[in-house]
Amino acid sequence: MNEVQLEVAKAYPNDSGRGIARLDPDTLLHLKLSPGDIIEIDGADTTAAKVWRADRQDWNTDTVRIDGFTRQNADVGIGERVEIRKAEATKADRLVLAPPEEASVQFGSDAAGMVKRQILKRPVVERDIVPVMSSTNHPFMRSPGQAIPLIAVETDPEGVVLVTEDTDVELREEPIAGFEKTGGGITYEDIGGLRNEIERVREMVELPMKHPQVFKKLGIEPPQGVLLHGPPGTGKTLLAKAVANETSASFFSIAGPEIISKYYGESEQQLREIFEDAQEESPAIIFIDELDSIAPKREDVTGEVERRVVAQLLTMMDGLETRGQVIVIAATNRVDSVDPALRRPGRFDREIEIGVPDETGREEILQIHTRGMPLSDDVTLGALAEDTHGFVGADIESLTKEAAMKALRRY
Repeated sequence: MNEVQLEVAKAYPNDSGRGIARLDPDTLLHLKLSPGDIIEIDGADTTAAKVWRADRQDWNTDTVRIDGFTRQNADVGIGERVEIRKAEATKADRLVLAPPEEASVQFGSDAAGMVKRQILKRPVVERDIVPVMSSTNHPFMRSPGQAIPLIAVETDPEGVVLVTEDTDVELREEPIAGFEKTGGGITYEDIGGLRNEIERVREMVELPMKHPQVFKKLGIEPPQGVLLHGPPGTGKTLLAKAVANETSASFFSIAGPEIISKYYGESEQQLREIFEDAQEESPAIIFIDELDSIAPKREDVTGEVERRVVAQLLTMMDGLETRGQVIVIAATNRVDSVDPALRRPGRFDREIEIGVPDETGREEILQIHTRGMPLSDDVTLGALAEDTHGFVGADIESLTKEAAMKALRRY
């Protein structure tokens, strides 16, 4: 049987959650595939996807574009290699789906029918994450356009199966305990307009987490911290969560103002406990939001609490080499207000600006926030991107939600 090895790349924004793999025409010809055929994807695990032709810019690049859910199903990351082959999918007689352990979902009376309509003609392998897009009339609605991960607990028959009109889809409300692939987290497909920034953060975070031996061979210490700075609402927190999810790292979040305590020593104790917990659950990412609020320039503050917190943070950052695979990502809107001692190499090794998106970036963000919405035929996202100069990701998200609410008010 013909098979090829390809490098994994992130999916196009409109492909997220659809179980699609994009291949170039030469690969389709080599594997004797036509658009709509089913392929097996072998990483550390095996999954299946429906194949479509890649856009021209991806031809002759030896890549396969798959979304975050498919990457988790195959247990691979962006930049890693997978084996691709044509699959013989069998029609599914029965498919049992359940939420992962951390989810709490209540299904309505017609939930199984609605889920079935969404995943019709989709290939599934047992233990796959099967994302279902919520909508305004969904019986277990989150926010419109958000993917709800369900786990394929059982398929009949086994192997790669295809959901058809005759498939009996059963939903269980009881979460699946101890399931490694949790799904539902933020993936790189959920972030628009930050292509270059994502690559730089991945270089700093994923490489030392996935390939620490490279740094040992070179005789250098891996990066310990990344400082993201830029205007509010540009996606700094979202980017940190996506990196943690894509690397399968434990995620610990520190909201700057919340850690400041009026009691002597309590703020420093909270910091120590978070770093110790991260060490125990490494590989781990510690995300510090609003860094300037807990680590301002010491010469500009009069309170002793802030001075002690900055000193404690410096101590913890300097001790990271003994803490295993723990990386600190911090975000701030006021980078010049952060204590300069934190900004030297060895602490926050790289500073990355997350700026206001350009027109192309705004269109990507619009595609992400409208991919679960039934848009009118006269809506042109490119024209909207042109008209929203100066908007950041949070502004565009608010715009799409307000448009949905305005449509609801008509009924």
